[in-house]
Amino acid sequence: MKYLFILLISFPCLIGTSQNIGSITGDESALYAQTKQVNQFFRRFNNEEDRFGVRYYPGDSLYRDNDFRNVYLNMLFDQESAFMDESVKSQFIEDITGDGSPVFLDFHGGSWFAEIATTFNYYGNKENLLLFLKLEKENLGSKWVFTNVYFNKFLRKFYKGNEREIEKSFLHPMSHELDFMNVYKAFKDQKYIEYYASELYKPDYLSLLFYEIKMGNMSFESTGQLKFHFFQIDGWYFEVSYFNRPGNNSGWLISKLYKINEQEKQELIKFYLP
Repeated sequence: MKYLFILLISFPCLIGTSQNIGSITGDESALYAQTKQVNQFFRRFNNEEDRFGVRYYPGDSLYRDNDFRNVYLNMLFDQESAFMDESVKSQFIEDITGDGSPVFLDFHGGSWFAEIATTFNYYGNKENLLLFLKLEKENLGSKWVFTNVYFNKFLRKFYKGNEREIEKSFLHPMSHELDFMNVYKAFKDQKYIEYYASELYKPDYLSLLFYEIKMGNMSFESTGQLKFHFFQIDGWYFEVSYFNRPGNNSGWLISKLYKINEQEKQELIKFYLP
């Protein structure tokens, strides 16, 4: 797929909108304060806090103010990325700050996932896995839960790539008349056993992970990079990553932005869900 972007902001167009915005343009450095927490990313995206980290609440004059949102949204992109498309970025901001129906992120609104790079010991070898999580309601609160895992050794075990084997790996429709005496075929070669499953069959890699851990074949060692995938805004997908570097354009920033249709959205979400 072909999506990724960067953003440009025109401060002069905001001067005069309000006294507060005018003061912001006069103190540009303060705008680039590091977005240190994921919750802060949500608040800045929605314009629910000022440049000093002071919260706005419903009823405050600047709460979710679109003029201020335009300023902050531009600051929430990785300005050093070579993959950002300025026109796509501008269209995204225009879509979510439209006067008629502005769009905001909802921390408990679903359709966003965490991705953690991890290291496990698997049969005596260090292996890299990606764990995916989502927020799930529990009683009056919520909790993070595992939704899927990406591990190339699991995937290779269930890769249907041999067309010749697929064509011959089936049980005859009259097998029931033979009391399924030919069922041995399915278990003759373990490499192709899943070819005999329903076309709706989908390997559950998370269950495989839990099984291997329970059997003592796999153990957790460490975590690495963390990033988040957002699908809350219709027609768009974006990724948020942490940038630990000198300067003010650091912290949690939008690192990728793709314009997608509903079909593409559902295909992508399948990667994060079982």
